[in-house]
Amino acid sequence: MTSPSPAGPASGHPVPVLPPLDSDVATLTAALLDIPSVSDHETLLADAVEAALRSLPRLEIHRIGDSVVARTDWGRPARVVLAGHLDTVPLPTTPGARGTVPSSWDASVGAGTLPSGLETSGTGPAKPADTDVLYGRGATDMKSGVAVQLALAGWIGHDAGPLPAHDVTWVFYDHEEVGSEHSGLARVAREAPELVQADFAVLLEPTDGVVEGGCNGTNRYVVTVPGVAAHSGRAWKGENAIHAAGPLLAALAAYRPATITVEGLDYREGLNAVRIHGGTAGNVIPDTCAVEINYRFAPDKDLEQAHAHVYAVLAEAGIGRERVEIVDESPSARPGLDRPAAAAFVAAVGGTPMPKYGWTDVARFSELGVPAVNFGPGNALLAHTDDEHVTAGAIRDCLAALRRWLVPDAGPASASS
Repeated sequence: MTSPSPAGPASGHPVPVLPPLDSDVATLTAALLDIPSVSDHETLLADAVEAALRSLPRLEIHRIGDSVVARTDWGRPARVVLAGHLDTVPLPTTPGARGTVPSSWDASVGAGTLPSGLETSGTGPAKPADTDVLYGRGATDMKSGVAVQLALAGWIGHDAGPLPAHDVTWVFYDHEEVGSEHSGLARVAREAPELVQADFAVLLEPTDGVVEGGCNGTNRYVVTVPGVAAHSGRAWKGENAIHAAGPLLAALAAYRPATITVEGLDYREGLNAVRIHGGTAGNVIPDTCAVEINYRFAPDKDLEQAHAHVYAVLAEAGIGRERVEIVDESPSARPGLDRPAAAAFVAAVGGTPMPKYGWTDVARFSELGVPAVNFGPGNALLAHTDDEHVTAGAIRDCLAALRRWLVPDAGPASASS
């Protein structure tokens, strides 16, 4: 298909060349891990993804900032989206942690996971065995999912590829791991909403190969506790703002989060202090203390109901609304597994659906009127950890399941590519 947007490197650096998209998907994951893409530094990886997709004649390619969209357009009665983010959180700083960046790496393009690590079970074939383990930042969250997206695009997008049951849109987007105002997916939805309209969407976030429905919402607040500055040698002349934050911290420590059942799935909530700042010098009584709070809330609440709950908890600690600033808010998403498209997906990939405790962009698709689920390789508990890893077999299993769903009559196929 004719590409509506021009190709070419946007990073100012040579574009890395990915392995052929019909390569083993675990090998493709390792190649993605070797390209740095910490939030704000996704351009190099976006360039590589765009270049690989433009080699596929059956796909239409769009580039919006550091987001890349590929689409089929065969007039199928339904369209599905496969979406995944390109960015990762920063590298581990723990001495000796896996995936730390070599001192020779050019930091101007962002810290990456160079090189990726492969823990093998011994001598064997040239490609990793199913039990072999890939280490590196983004191994689970979510470059293994992006590799599955690319493998499916390569399978369907070349001249001799199969015809899927639905038209397919692939969305590779930037800035998921930072504030929602920076989201690449949100930018695509604003600037080209027709590119993300669909009947159903799958986010390839790590779920250990299990369908996870909906997601918790997440809001962040900053509570400012005032004090009166004074020289610490005459502390009685001041009021210590850090000490004054004690009742707030005690209320958060005593808080017992709820588990709420929504459409048959149990969502666990959480309300926690995640950051605290106060004081200006070692000999000054602090005149202000700022406590940042994160509330993860079940999909039985909208944003206003979530804010009201937090205000009520803070009021019990003597904190009025005037001292609370909402600094980020992202809505929850109901599971929607009773919808026909979601039910058909679950039937195709198998397993028992579970709730998604973290926030993902299924909520953004829900706002767009597109039912969505999470389904991808890797254990979400390993995301953002120094020990982040995924097995080669988990990546191949995810690819095989999505192939069964997209092309039900394709027959058995190797999951290696």
